[in-house]
Amino acid sequence: MYDFELVKPKTLREAVAALQAEDAQALGGGQTLLPTMKARLAMAEQFVALSGIDEIKGVCLDDDGRICIGGGTTHATVARECAESYPALASLAGRIGDPAVRNRGTIGGSIANNDPSACYPAGALGSNATIMAEGPNGTREIAADDFFLGMFTTALEEGEIVSEVKFPVPERARYEKFIQPASRFPLVAAFVAKFSDGVRVAITGASSSGVFRWTEAEEALSADWSPDAVKGLTAPDAGEMISDLHGDGAYRAHLVKVMTARAVAAA
Repeated sequence: MYDFELVKPKTLREAVAALQAEDAQALGGGQTLLPTMKARLAMAEQFVALSGIDEIKGVCLDDDGRICIGGGTTHATVARECAESYPALASLAGRIGDPAVRNRGTIGGSIANNDPSACYPAGALGSNATIMAEGPNGTREIAADDFFLGMFTTALEEGEIVSEVKFPVPERARYEKFIQPASRFPLVAAFVAKFSDGVRVAITGASSSGVFRWTEAEEALSADWSPDAVKGLTAPDAGEMISDLHGDGAYRAHLVKVMTARAVAAA
């Protein structure tokens, strides 16, 4: 790990201002960034620690009944605070990594990083969440459909911070994942959510393009909310799936069907 300067702002505006410095980078819980830095695969001259900013922590409800989670809220807090209001999201958060990761990692950091195997992007996309981004030009609202642009790529602009994520609460929902034992990341996972106006299905861990909506499953489940509706579908194109030592594209495509059907059955 190389030498760097660590800035510890106490407010969101201070953090945004600090990120305008040349070669500055935000540091949330550090569960992805710090191991990368230790391996000398990432570096910046200045890191802006977000852990001391109380205004981006916590869970509440807005006037529209959405669950609003501050970007600096840890996975453990989400698991605890959303257990009754949004059990599927709480279950997702409660199964990320191990206790150490859950007590340090944050929802904002996970969503901003957009690892192709991360859990939260599936929860946000499957829930039709809205991501609030705070930057030098103020606050932007970004729909989840427009936020996740590809592997490790999002709609965040330079110097912006995920300040809050707003989740509509569906009628029924569930997150199911097939875990890669060494990393605890999902090899493939599915988040399904049934709303009054339709169904959303988000898949993580499978595609070389990152998290995606499986629209064929959404259409089938909107007509028939049952595992059988999923089992009758053709699996996604194996050529678009990740292929590595843990499983080839065909295996992951098959798991997309399996995990989606399991999620529907358990919702």
